[in-house]
Amino acid sequence: MSDIITFYKQFDEDVKRATVDWRIHELVNKGVLYRMSRGLYSFSKKEGNEFIPEISRSLKYLSGKIYNQFPFIDTCLWSTKWLNEFMLHQPFRFYTILEVEKEVMESVFYTLKEQGREVFLNPSEEIINKYVVNANEPIIITRLTTEAPTQKINKVVTQTLEKLLVDIYCDTVIFAAQQGAELKRIYQTAFDKYNVNNTKMLRYASRRNKRTEIEDFINNEVKIWQ
Repeated sequence: MSDIITFYKQFDEDVKRATVDWRIHELVNKGVLYRMSRGLYSFSKKEGNEFIPEISRSLKYLSGKIYNQFPFIDTCLWSTKWLNEFMLHQPFRFYTILEVEKEVMESVFYTLKEQGREVFLNPSEEIINKYVVNANEPIIITRLTTEAPTQKINKVVTQTLEKLLVDIYCDTVIFAAQQGAELKRIYQTAFDKYNVNNTKMLRYASRRNKRTEIEDFINNEVKIWQ
């Protein structure tokens, strides 16, 4: 970081730190610079540091079932277990999150219910605390935001890191265990460990009407872009 400030001072001795921070932020968003760790940047990506979550056999099986019943809908399927690698306090209960288009949420819910699955449709905080936490293999169905950034791994459409970071910020009910200090830790660890496409993340945050809040959170709380 000090090298970047020195570079800018060659052209403007009175340049302010806030101005340099903003220029770096813009360069990162445009893909010119890549953040390697806090205060350290590079012109090239961290090789091999892409977020590729492991698709369990149960996730792959569930994905196949959904595809067979609803072959033309958009989905995103993942497990909250993936969040543990970013957290200090490790939850011992995990949820399978199935995001689908708004129009078919109830149809998917009743289909899985008929198959004997422990499935919950947009559960409230009360339902989560009373029933979801006590279920053996709970599946939570939520609405998939249009144009959400997903990726396909082993034929399963699932989370990208950018989408995951935005989702846990936006939904404080389902992701109650990931709030507060843990949320900051998750963001810090994710940015330190993996390549994060800031443009993709903020575009999705805009789709969820949280772009300004997340930018403020990253700048003022997590302080990643400084």
